[in-house]
Amino acid sequence: MVSTGRPGPGRAGGPADLACSGLTVRVDGHTLLDGVDLAVAAGHWCSVAGPNGAGKTTLVRAITGLARHDGSVRVGGNLLERLSRRERARLVALVPQEPVVPPGVHVFDYVMLGRTAHLRPLGVEGATDHAVASRVIGELDLAALSDRTVSSLSGGERRRTVIARALAQESPVLVLDEPTTGLDLAYQQEVLDLIAHLCHERGLTVVSTMHDLTLAGAYSDELVLVAGGRVVANGPVAETLTAENLALVTRARFRLLDEGGTTVVVPLPPRATGR
Repeated sequence: MVSTGRPGPGRAGGPADLACSGLTVRVDGHTLLDGVDLAVAAGHWCSVAGPNGAGKTTLVRAITGLARHDGSVRVGGNLLERLSRRERARLVALVPQEPVVPPGVHVFDYVMLGRTAHLRPLGVEGATDHAVASRVIGELDLAALSDRTVSSLSGGERRRTVIARALAQESPVLVLDEPTTGLDLAYQQEVLDLIAHLCHERGLTVVSTMHDLTLAGAYSDELVLVAGGRVVANGPVAETLTAENLALVTRARFRLLDEGGTTVVVPLPPRATGR
């Protein structure tokens, strides 16, 4: 049953599924997203991969209500298009690729911004909001940094701080747009390990866009491949991350290897030229 009022199932961080139907985004006569269907079970991690311009970020913006779209998005039985921005934020939290961080803001205050969706208009944070922010900061190992300005943090610390803000919303669905952008390999693993922990231990439903197909396959339960604003393949990682499917979304030279059950996508150098 679809809700037409305030968020019901899945509120306050409880498990909830995500279902998108016929998502279409058009801008200035150009179709950026064309009839995308997406279903993610509660507590599962779905990664969306594809080339630049494939529509990955547009999909994220549609799911989170930042892009005008046709079609529908449902979380835990709630039709998000019928909810206010505040109500939607209680169900879906976004970690953008390039977050806007107010100059000079400290870690604790930045994480507290995630509580905005729970405040009344012109309201101020209360004891519960402070407790939630403090708990999330502790769980993400940011307590020693809470008095630091966000701008003074390392790349991995900043990414954890942005995730902490999203978690402070206590939304059952977490959407991340290229969460490893600009991070070295160690920080990439640190951030993805954290997301995997949150997904499996808290039952969060996670949707992420990722360029690195190996990482997407290693951490996700399901994989969606997009090109030209359309889904060209989707399903469990083992069934989707194949040479045949990758040929639909990339012209790159690659080889697929099996490393302990994980599919590794290895880029190949140029072919010999005979020189």
